Amino acid sequence: MLDSSLSLLNLSMLGASTAWPFFVLAAGILFIVLAIAVFRFHAFIALILAAILVGILSSALPGDGNHVIKAINLSMTEFGVTAGKIAWVIGLASIIGLCLMESGAADRIVRSMVRALGEKRAGWAMMLCSFFLSIPVFFDTVFFLLIPLAQALAFRLGKRYLYFVLAMCAGGVITHGLVPPTPGPLVMIETLQLDLGFAMVAGIVMGLPVGVFGLYVANWMDKKYNFSLRESAGIKIADLESIVNKDDKELPSFFVSMMPVVLPVFLISFASSVKVWGGGLPSGVLSTIEVLGNKNLAMSLGTVIALYLMASQRKLKMGPLWKTMEEPIATAGTIILITSAGGAFGAMIRYAGVGDAVKAATEGTGFSFILLAWLIAAVMKVAQGSGTVSMITTSGIMAAILGVGGPPEAVMDLGYNHVYIFAAIAFGSKMGSWMNDSGFWIVCKLSGFTEAETLKTWTVLLAAIGVFGLIEVLILSTILPL
Repeated sequence: MLDSSLSLLNLSMLGASTAWPFFVLAAGILFIVLAIAVFRFHAFIALILAAILVGILSSALPGDGNHVIKAINLSMTEFGVTAGKIAWVIGLASIIGLCLMESGAADRIVRSMVRALGEKRAGWAMMLCSFFLSIPVFFDTVFFLLIPLAQALAFRLGKRYLYFVLAMCAGGVITHGLVPPTPGPLVMIETLQLDLGFAMVAGIVMGLPVGVFGLYVANWMDKKYNFSLRESAGIKIADLESIVNKDDKELPSFFVSMMPVVLPVFLISFASSVKVWGGGLPSGVLSTIEVLGNKNLAMSLGTVIALYLMASQRKLKMGPLWKTMEEPIATAGTIILITSAGGAFGAMIRYAGVGDAVKAATEGTGFSFILLAWLIAAVMKVAQGSGTVSMITTSGIMAAILGVGGPPEAVMDLGYNHVYIFAAIAFGSKMGSWMNDSGFWIVCKLSGFTEAETLKTWTVLLAAIGVFGLIEVLILSTILPL
């Protein structure tokens, strides 16, 4: 695999000094894969050590003094820089996610969507609910939330269990990789220095057609395999009738339930639009929109609404309310450590001169950087299992290749917007979900599928989404380069 990759990059045509950054890159990636997949290191430790290793192997680092100490200190500095950009948003997203579940807001969203579309289109409702709920909530949390509802729908209709499970998988995995504030896309946007509002809208626009495609794949698989309704961990067939018959009066309104998700997305994307097209507005209005559209403030406003929902629905006072927030905040802390360490690794790849080496190797070859980003993300995903690690690692590599993070004049002009590189990485990270992927086991155990059934359904669905997404990105970057 490595030999074929090097031949693609014409490495045999390069001198030893130009080839060294490729060795550094390969050493860093190999270290991450072995540390996580073989030696079972925590991803945070593996990524930080990989960043330091890349720094040590780099031929030159900025500043004076001992080279090894520079590699360590620079890795820690870049770790802190990334954390400063993403920590608050990820923490708030975790709080919103818990509040949506515990307040019944997520249940309300799903019920309203199913009623609006009708039971015949319940698969569409499951896909769309999973798609939008996975914007502020991690995929595994959304799956925990929705799997009882998928089972309840199959119980009510007496059929189509596999279709409902895969429909919500199709929606959730897409926004998990394409739309911040989920950690993977959030770090990619920071690393590739994209406009957050624009990238959010672009991720939703590019993700929806792929979600619809995934829905048709799910429908085909349901007809092919026709799985019966299964009992799973925590949910038995006898429990499903109570879920189906739960009183709507116990749940918040649909409008308020949607606000923690919709308001931050709207404010951030609206501020980005005004920045581009709102030059004629009064300065005071522009300033107000800019403040409200700041990602940290916009997410804070969504969190306030989510906390209000939680407190009002469960009749909690301030002390008990914040006590319930300890678990999501602790979970966010782990995610922040991993994503910040990935940011440090990406920065050290840039310092290693990988970008210049790739430019030299691919100059005049016509090789697609979209395809390169997709392939690197896919290889990283298959090798070590985590889609988030795949995204943040690959975005760091691609940022170095494109010259992002250096002088503006050094940033490579690809003839299309770098948001397509972002999307290609997201879709590449869907490839090859198997036993080393935690998502594989979540779907397997909670749905009641066997390992073989999960491989031929979940794994194939994600691969189809990854390939279709790549094709979509290649077409859009050609006809709509932005």
